[in-house]
Amino acid sequence: MTIQSVSDLAGLQRAGRLVARTLAEMRGAVRPGITTAALDDIAARFARAEGARSAPQLAYDFPGFTCISVNDEIVHGIPGPRVLRGGDVVKLDVTLELHGYIADAAVTVLVPPAERSARELQRCARQAFTSALRSARAGTTLADLGGAVEREVQRHGFTVVRELSGHGVGRRIHESPSVPNWRDPAARGVLTPGLVIALEPMITPRPTRVTESRDGWTLRTQNGAPAAHHEHTIVIGAGAPLVVTM
Repeated sequence: MTIQSVSDLAGLQRAGRLVARTLAEMRGAVRPGITTAALDDIAARFARAEGARSAPQLAYDFPGFTCISVNDEIVHGIPGPRVLRGGDVVKLDVTLELHGYIADAAVTVLVPPAERSARELQRCARQAFTSALRSARAGTTLADLGGAVEREVQRHGFTVVRELSGHGVGRRIHESPSVPNWRDPAARGVLTPGLVIALEPMITPRPTRVTESRDGWTLRTQNGAPAAHHEHTIVIGAGAPLVVTM
């Protein structure tokens, strides 16, 4: 969506703040021994109490309230009986609908004790997001935005998952444009004032293809490498963008 009014911005910000608070509730509960279903239940109870609904459930009839992906699972992991163990790389992805507005964010959380390689991967995903955020303003091309992500990822010796991308968001969970995390020559669009996008680097230690699990939802690395994911919903402006889910 593109912000058209003060009420649009206020509605999106309310949804974004709730996404951030829900993620914080989940993140605070991550520990060895907890199941991904229990984390999902924490999110569902917290967000529903504030009047929100799960956007993946509304749009796609997704089996969980949130997406929780572990280790080699990149995105769209289904919460369930899986027990988290020390060293796991956990991606918490929350997309909420609140009074007609949708915001989307994700963080990578490490279950202690975490390996140094996992900490570096997690940090790189955050830094790639921050680097691209500095470029995310009206007039920047989508290819340049993706290039900002990829340069930072490569600087740390990691790899972007090129088969997956960010997206427009706001009124629906997935809107135009597609927002690549690399300098994709096919991405010819330009960021415009008021445009709302989910900027979300997804990275791995080494190149891999993406494969779909037998559950029909979970996307994972074909070579079994762990993945990290960092995402926020942002509003494009003439200067620095507004991050509504931080």
